[in-house]
Amino acid sequence: MRGGTFRSFAKDRSVQDRRIGRDTARRVASYGRPFLGKIGVYLALTILAGALVTAVPLLLGRIIDDGVEVGDRGVVVRLSLLVAGLAVLEAVVTVVTRWFGSRIGEGLIYHLRRQVFAHVLRQPIAFFTRAQTGALVSRLNTDVIGAQTAFTSILSGFVSSLVQLVLILVALFSMSWQITLLALLLVPVFIVPARFVGARLSALTRRQMGLNADMQARMTERFNVGGALLVRLFGRPATEDEEYAERAAGVRDSGIAIAVNRVFFMAALGLVAALATALVYGMGGLMVVAGSLTTGTLVAMSTLLTRMYGPLTSLSNVRVDIMTALVSFERIFEVLDLRPLVAEVDRPRGIPSGPVSVDLEGVSFSYPSADEVSIASLEQRPEAETQDGHRVLEDVTATVPAGSMVALVGPSGAGKTTLTTLVARLYDPTAGRVRIGGVDLREASFDALRETVGVVTQEAHMFNDTVRANLLYARPEASETQVWHALEGARIADLVRRLPDGLDTVVGDRGHRLSGGEKQRLAIARLLLKSPAVVVLDEATAHLDSESEAAVQRALDEALQGRTSLVIAHRLSTVRDADQILVLEHGRVVQRGTHEQLLAEGGLYAALYRTQFRD
Repeated sequence: MRGGTFRSFAKDRSVQDRRIGRDTARRVASYGRPFLGKIGVYLALTILAGALVTAVPLLLGRIIDDGVEVGDRGVVVRLSLLVAGLAVLEAVVTVVTRWFGSRIGEGLIYHLRRQVFAHVLRQPIAFFTRAQTGALVSRLNTDVIGAQTAFTSILSGFVSSLVQLVLILVALFSMSWQITLLALLLVPVFIVPARFVGARLSALTRRQMGLNADMQARMTERFNVGGALLVRLFGRPATEDEEYAERAAGVRDSGIAIAVNRVFFMAALGLVAALATALVYGMGGLMVVAGSLTTGTLVAMSTLLTRMYGPLTSLSNVRVDIMTALVSFERIFEVLDLRPLVAEVDRPRGIPSGPVSVDLEGVSFSYPSADEVSIASLEQRPEAETQDGHRVLEDVTATVPAGSMVALVGPSGAGKTTLTTLVARLYDPTAGRVRIGGVDLREASFDALRETVGVVTQEAHMFNDTVRANLLYARPEASETQVWHALEGARIADLVRRLPDGLDTVVGDRGHRLSGGEKQRLAIARLLLKSPAVVVLDEATAHLDSESEAAVQRALDEALQGRTSLVIAHRLSTVRDADQILVLEHGRVVQRGTHEQLLAEGGLYAALYRTQFRD
């Protein structure tokens, strides 16, 4: 029995009860246009294979009637050789059909994966803070493969089953309409349980895939370095084991139920086929004895009837298979239809080279709602959690002159980090404008923005790759000399030389094989290699010890030299020399000036300074 009969894919609750509309079907069909030629050949070969399946039993009947019964050895030899030739042809057709099916299916997967991957990377940061990584990865794996079945397994199964069924029925009726009608009386006995078991298997498979996705998301969270560290420090191993075992048990129980239902179905199929065979040989045998039917015809009819129930099964469940495959497309479309909040205009502008100013003009910002940046099926959130609406920045106006340093200080939650994300255009302001070099960032090209603005956050992220690869991510065309120059500027060249493989040393997941200070200095080296005109530092020394902070601060002095810089500092001692300090509170600039001016003025800055240096 074909495995495709039982193939179905998981559906989230958000799409489980949704009906597939014509627009979705047309959109799905559009993905097949690049493969129309291959699909045409694929279907033709599938039809040929179906015809070969029907032809062989008919030839076997001819061998018995025209050869064996009359003692004609020539007919036996010729027809036997023809059967052998058809067997070889069927094998060749099967291989070629599989090749075309693979070309179509893998080409579709390649196209969908590229499209989804590129689209996801263009989503705002809020999308990634809400989505479960495991669920998101599932869209690039399980659902894309599910979509593939609409063009391969289901397409070939439907066409092949339909062709085989029609040819078999034509052949059977031509040989004996009486036996054929009697055999067809068994069809409802077979179809009804087939549909029931098919629906049951579909539901069980959806449940199993949902449990698998949940288990995958949990493993993704626990197996990364940060998650593993949290479990070791605060977790309860026994509880973790029990919760994982509960999910694994659900997958196990679903797998057992699927296996039992499949065995039940296969047993029922075998029983019906045996009854049909007994019926054919019983009634057909009497007709052979009576002389109204030949022995060869009886053998051919018996063989054809046993081959009829497979296509009937596939056709009876084809709607379920198609709908479950289309659901995979719909889940992919959910991601593709999520429009990025930050998009490049049709005709983007460049940003002037050299030192440039940063201007904030009446900037206000509220974080987008959940429905604007995410999909319910990719995250675990209460139904009521759809709106954010919290105003983070309110009418912020400031200028960072070219080549100068402006510091942002204030209590936690004042909006400092949010302001820097607008300068890097991770978000667009709700109101007002952000300009760099006089160009509104909404009109600037992404390439120009990436070349102009460099950011170092308080937790520098490193890919699980070599030191060299992490540095060259900022500037792939950089030479070895430029790489070492950046490392020297970040005061970390000596450490890299002492590493086991130097620049080719793998830093581990998120750079956890390095200390916090070493990661920060590598991040600064990456910034220096990029050599941006505008530097954004988001508390780059906030979590370092005194020795590491001193080393990183020396590296930062190198990074900021001659560049326009916007610096968030929790430790006010690091921003005493800033050209201007902006003090934020509740999303507003409440004070501005130099360190000495703000101390003399009093207010929030002086209070923060006294709190830090009261000893």
